[in-house]
Amino acid sequence: MIITTIDCVPGKEIKAYQEMMEEARKIAIGRMVEKAEDMGANAIVGMKIGTSSIMQGTSEVIAYGTAVLIEK
Repeated sequence: MIITTIDCVPGKEIKAYQEMMEEARKIAIGRMVEKAEDMGANAIVGMKIGTSSIMQGTSEVIAYGTAVLIEK
């Protein structure tokens, strides 16, 4: 879990927030791939990434898809 405070200036990019969300996306995708591999899959189809606000000042990133076994 990452906890931080980010200063916000209206109308300006929030670089620290963008970097934190990019890292969260990478972690979510990595966890999804690991779970698919644990299930014996060698591909993921229909992958989506979602974000939502849990409470004021916090967000979550969710990666999901269907783990499949593609014949060689």
